[in-house]
Amino acid sequence: MSPLSLAADPYTPQLAPVGGSLVISALIALLPLLTVFVTLGWLRWKAHWAGLTSVLVAIVVAALFFKMPVGLAVLSATEGAVFGLFPIMWIVFTAIVLYQVTVASGRFEDLRATFHLISDDPRVQAIIIAFCFGGLLEALAGFGAPVAITGVMLMALGFSPLRAAAVVLLANTAPVAFGAIGTPIITAGSLTKIPYTQIGAYVGHQTPVIALFVPLLLVLMVDGRRGVRQTWPVAVVVGVAFAIAQWLSATFISVELTDIIASLVGLAAAVVFLRFWQPAGKEDAVVSLARERERDYALVGGASSQASGGGATTAEQYAVSEAELETRARSLTPGRITMALFPYLLVIAIFSIAKLVGPVKTWLATTDLKIGWPGLDGQVLTGSGAKNSSTIYTFPWLSSPGTSLLICGLITAVVYGLSMAGWAKEVKDTAYKMRFAFLTVASVLALAYVMNLSGQTITIGTWIAGTGAAFAFFSPILGWIGTAVTGSDTSANALFSTLQQAAAQKAGLDPTLLVAANTSGGVVGKMISPQNLTIAATAVGLVGRESDIFRKVIVWSIGLIIVMCLLVGLQSTAVLSWMLP
Repeated sequence: MSPLSLAADPYTPQLAPVGGSLVISALIALLPLLTVFVTLGWLRWKAHWAGLTSVLVAIVVAALFFKMPVGLAVLSATEGAVFGLFPIMWIVFTAIVLYQVTVASGRFEDLRATFHLISDDPRVQAIIIAFCFGGLLEALAGFGAPVAITGVMLMALGFSPLRAAAVVLLANTAPVAFGAIGTPIITAGSLTKIPYTQIGAYVGHQTPVIALFVPLLLVLMVDGRRGVRQTWPVAVVVGVAFAIAQWLSATFISVELTDIIASLVGLAAAVVFLRFWQPAGKEDAVVSLARERERDYALVGGASSQASGGGATTAEQYAVSEAELETRARSLTPGRITMALFPYLLVIAIFSIAKLVGPVKTWLATTDLKIGWPGLDGQVLTGSGAKNSSTIYTFPWLSSPGTSLLICGLITAVVYGLSMAGWAKEVKDTAYKMRFAFLTVASVLALAYVMNLSGQTITIGTWIAGTGAAFAFFSPILGWIGTAVTGSDTSANALFSTLQQAAAQKAGLDPTLLVAANTSGGVVGKMISPQNLTIAATAVGLVGRESDIFRKVIVWSIGLIIVMCLLVGLQSTAVLSWMLP
């Protein structure tokens, strides 16, 4: 059968299609991923060109080496592209529209002043907004929404676009495992038949280690070692509070509520602690960030704005003097503060109803449309010969977090007195600004689907899993790779959780530990995912500069995955086995 035609019989991927060698097959399967990282990190291509090129490489590898008919490979790419647009970019798009509504109404200025009341120190604001509030958004919505919303919030507080993007990507780590009401862990449980509460308890004894240090790392990213010396008490308090709450909730309370509880506890700890202690060096930090912002806008502001289609960007658009901000903060009334917080309180309320109220959650799920992808469904099998469920596209038109965010945006527009014509203008302008982001994410998810359905991803995973007992040290890397490719910890678990389980049983290791490790490793892969890089770049007006953001966060991602590998590896031995539930 020619690989240039659609298959007469269903396609079954092979683990070692190249000369029967798993090693050679895995190395070839890595080519599309290497294409992404080389074009973004080294050649510094725009993300949409890097994504499209990697899709082409993945199709070539699928056809020439994995013997997948080209027609099926192309159809796989189309399904992935559509999934990238809906529901993934639908969520991000509606999140940014919600933010734009607050800006157009003028209420965002009050929100900025409200955060100023909690702390006027930008280093502390990074912890509160990117880590605590971002963690809450991750718990409720996930799928890029916290990166989009908190990115623009930091911009409005005076951060340069590049630094704002890097900060929110780093912050969006520890909460990811329990994001979207525990979806990654629930997915792993449904595939492995290990109780998801048990997996969640194990994850709750891994990701809190990251949570302990993320606030400190955020301060280090914002203001260097000077900032760490001056703000470490509040960073430690928030990190410890978040970590303990995450550990307790995952172990004893609820996997679904873990990040909601942890984020609120961390935020409360910050508010209480700052009543009795304030860091030194705020003025120097403000000046340093202002200089960086001015320099960044002077060098690339105009170009980046044109790339995003949003017109000229100036420092003045986001900058505000300390005196102006202080005056506005002092003039705030309880009513104005409530109105400023209204959109985000509304998000919490609507998402809580949609995700936590059983009958509502069940009803919303019944509205999902499941569509067998034309020409693909039934034509691609798993390695075991079973029908591949990934060829069924789910259209969650009502249950999607993006639809909930759309409803929040409409209600907010009404409450804020913004006309429907004004709201429609924000929708139109946001869609135009995000046109390249749509293309990038569509191409990235197309890449993921081609690699998954052709067997490239599972070949890579099986190769890494072949290290025997030492696999415990490497198991988080699978989650890291899976999330980096797909942009989703849930997708990484869908790809590798059963593989982790099988490899653990073969090596005499604890299957629950390695399935949990896949989830925990994935959380630090999200910051280098082209999908999330694009979301961050779009939010802060740096479309086309995804490579710069990638270079800024890749070191942090590598460092954290090494820590996670050591942690899981030692948890598989007597050294740290006492940490496990």
